[in-house]
This record gives sequence, structure tokens and C-alpha cells, in this order.
Amino acid sequence: MSRRTLPFVARVAALLVLLVYVAGICANAWLERRLGLQSENPAEDVVLFAGFGLFAAVGALLVAKRPDNPIGWIMSANALIVGIFPACESYAAYVMSTSGRPDALAVAGAWANSWYWYLLLALTFVYLPLLFPDGRLPSRRWLPVAVLPGIGVAGIAILGALTENLRGQTFDYRIDNPIGIEGLGYVEDLQAFAVLGGGALAIGTVGSVISVVVRFRRSRGTERQQLKWFLYAAAPIVAFPTIESLPRIVGGLLTGWVLLGLPAAIGIAVLRYRLYEIDLFINRTLVYGPLTAMLVLVYFGGVVGLQAALRTLTGQESTLAIVASTLAIAALFSPLRRRVQEFVDRRFYRRKYDATKTLAAFSARLREETDLDALGADLVGVARETMQPEHVSLWLRPDMAQLGERED
Repeated sequence: MSRRTLPFVARVAALLVLLVYVAGICANAWLERRLGLQSENPAEDVVLFAGFGLFAAVGALLVAKRPDNPIGWIMSANALIVGIFPACESYAAYVMSTSGRPDALAVAGAWANSWYWYLLLALTFVYLPLLFPDGRLPSRRWLPVAVLPGIGVAGIAILGALTENLRGQTFDYRIDNPIGIEGLGYVEDLQAFAVLGGGALAIGTVGSVISVVVRFRRSRGTERQQLKWFLYAAAPIVAFPTIESLPRIVGGLLTGWVLLGLPAAIGIAVLRYRLYEIDLFINRTLVYGPLTAMLVLVYFGGVVGLQAALRTLTGQESTLAIVASTLAIAALFSPLRRRVQEFVDRRFYRRKYDATKTLAAFSARLREETDLDALGADLVGVARETMQPEHVSLWLRPDMAQLGERED
């Protein structure tokens, strides 16, 4: 494709991604309503649709602005998969629940539902981190990490597409697969699924995580900031294996962080817009995350403890426990924030912490020192220690009176 044609095709593709995603989500919502399928947690559905909507928006933007970078196309593909295939499966469920006999579109929807999840997982957890941020592998040695998951996912998709019967996900139904192999069961029940699916995706996921770590260790300048944005948004993924054991609100917040933060971080990183603010976000997260947890523990611990004490003394509960706990949080906020900020700076931003301490000590000496030579030596030492330049020199403006005498 010529350089003149590619931008036009990319803009058309970006527009289609947005339109198809919105149409698919609306169609799926309408079909589920007709089926009477009520979600147990509508807030999670809103976060899910908003998150993949952000995937669609950022993916379309990257496709239009950076059509040569596969990252935008991968994000757009994720959004289209989530927008199209659940709507197709809901249509199949609607047709089977109303008429009992599937039409061609219902068969296609049920057929796609049997394999598309594996493609979505591979694109999200393997190829997106493996190719971020420039759309290329770290080196040719990483080619097996890209190829093996592709082979495994293709095998799973083929097995799922050739299963004898197609079954529903949100609504219980069975449809004969017109291209199915007699006696071939569902792919989740096959032993080959554990080998092809679990093994290939595990290799690809672990390899992609290692590739991000390797990139980060080797990166400098802009690429390092790009990877910081990506890692900041993807950090809660490490808690996903234990998310079922966490409180529901915590699990929802972590999921929302990834779904909403990851596409936004990728867009900022690839487009390089306000790239260097990530250090501020990381610092604030490290400070206010533990601070919030400590204040919540103090609040609920104070409420429970004071309520128990008041119940023992007076025989009844009182709002005094809530008032006292609130006042305690207000009093503890500032000193706790300073302590946490100091710990974070000392542990994670040691250079900044040492520079601040050095400048504070120099300011104290500056108020008391009268020897110009000693002060100049201190200033040069502070500049060398805090900024670590290749070379330091100090120029002092000569006294105007002495300069005039010398000229005379």
C-alpha cells in the first residue's frame, strides 16, 4: 500500500472500529434485555463496556495517527471482538428462545462464540505487551514467544470451530454445527485444550512479561517513560489470580484500573503526550494508596473499638464513636502523609531524597557562612552531588569597584 493510500485507509478503518463497537454493544444490550437477562452487578458491566470502549477509542486514534504501529490495530481488534461476538451469541440465544430453530446468522453467532475468547486472551496478554511500545519484538530471539501462542490459539480455535454441537453461553441452547466433526466434544472438555490452550497461552504470557522486564532494563529516555506508563496501568494484573478472595469492591477497583487505565496509558505512551508526568502519578499512588489503607483501618478500628467500649459502659451504641474516629483521621492525615511521603522518597526515590537533604543542609550553611571561597566550594559540591553533571565550574562576577580600579 502506497504512503498516500495508507493514511486514508487508516482513517476509514479507525472510524469503522468506533461505529462497529458502539453498534455491537447497543445490539447486545437490546438482545439481552429482550431475553430478560439481568446482570447481577450492572456497575461491572458499565466498567467493562467503558473499558473496551476506551480500547476502541485509543485503538482507533492510534490507527489513524500511527498506522504503521501494530499496537493500535491490536487494541482495535480487541474492541471489535468484544463488540461483535457477544452480540452474535446473544442473537443466537434470542432466535433459539423465540423460534427454536436457528437461522444462518444464529449458527454463525454460536459458532464464533465457541472460539473467539482464546483470540482475545492472546491479543491482550501476549501480543500487546510483547510488541509494546514500537510494535516490534525486542529481538529475533523472541520470535518463538510470538509464534508458539499463535499456533496454540489457532489449534484451539480450529477445535472449537469443528465441535459437533454449538452451545450457548448466556442462554442454554444446542445447535448442530454444519462443519462440525461427529463425536468431537467441546474444546474445554478436551485434553488437547490443556496442552494447546493452557500451555501455549502460559508460555506466551510469561514470555511477554519477561520481554517487558527486559525492555525496561535496557531502555533509556523516552522508551523508559513509555514502559513506565504501561507498567503503571498493568500493575494490578499481578493480583488477578487471587481476585476472587479479595473483597468485591477491591476486585472491581483493580479491574477498572486495568480496563480504563491500560488503554489510556498506551495512548499517552505511543503518542508521547505529557509523557514525563508518570513519575508524579507513581509517586502519588505509592503515597496515597498506603495512606488511604491506614486511615480506613484507623477509622473502622476506632469505630468498632469505641462502640464496644461504649456498649460496655452505657449498654448502648452512640454516634460518638463515629465522630471521634473522624476527628482522629483528620488529625492523623497530615503527619501520616509526611511520614509515608518521606518513606517513599527514601525507598524509591533515593536520589531525589538525598538531593533534598543536601539542599536543605546547604541552605542552613548559606545563612551562616561568610567566607566566599568556602561558600563557592560548597556550592560546587552541592551541584555535583545533586545534579551529577559531567563538569562543574563556578564563575563569580568581579567586584565593580575593583574592576574600575584595575581599568584605571
